[in-house]
Amino acid sequence: MKMTLANKITLTRAALSIVMFLFILLPYGWARLIATLIFILAASTDWVDGKIARETNTITPFGAIVDPFVDKILVAAAFFAFVGIKELDVPIWAVFFILLRELMVSTLRVIAALEGKVMAAERWGKFKTVIQMTAIGVIFFVLDVYHLSHLLTGCAKSVCVFLFILLCKIPYAITAVAAVITWVSAVSYLKNNWELLKKSWSLPCK
Repeated sequence: MKMTLANKITLTRAALSIVMFLFILLPYGWARLIATLIFILAASTDWVDGKIARETNTITPFGAIVDPFVDKILVAAAFFAFVGIKELDVPIWAVFFILLRELMVSTLRVIAALEGKVMAAERWGKFKTVIQMTAIGVIFFVLDVYHLSHLLTGCAKSVCVFLFILLCKIPYAITAVAAVITWVSAVSYLKNNWELLKKSWSLPCK
């Protein structure tokens, strides 16, 4: 049986996440501008694969589990790379808590799968993803402004330098906000799946 188009797009997003990560690591302005374009493309596929799966009635257990996992790969790749760029001052503590939450909810999904259930994305979880993607997009913008201030000359250079001075504190703040909202969604998932969690640590595997 052939893989559905939606699932192919999901796996493509995972591959784009890795390529984006590698381009961010390159200490060149042109490479990070390309990484920005890759991120925009990868993030857009998150909406596309879901829409295709619903409209073609090809929602699969693989897609339901792998799609949110791939979102986490994209988020982790971006934030991990940002932490290593000193000009951004992205707080490593916030990135740690974001990734800790993602691992925790992924564990809940595995527990649900062992019980024969697929844990659907909740409203808070979807909102969290939007906030994380928005934060990454904003940080990319600040990073691109920084590099353009070195690539351009004349008046354009002055404008970019001025913009970066105005925006340089935003990556820290927006990552912290994303971490807080991420954990609000974690509390929601724990509350709604508490009985499943208690059952998993009380009974032996079948």
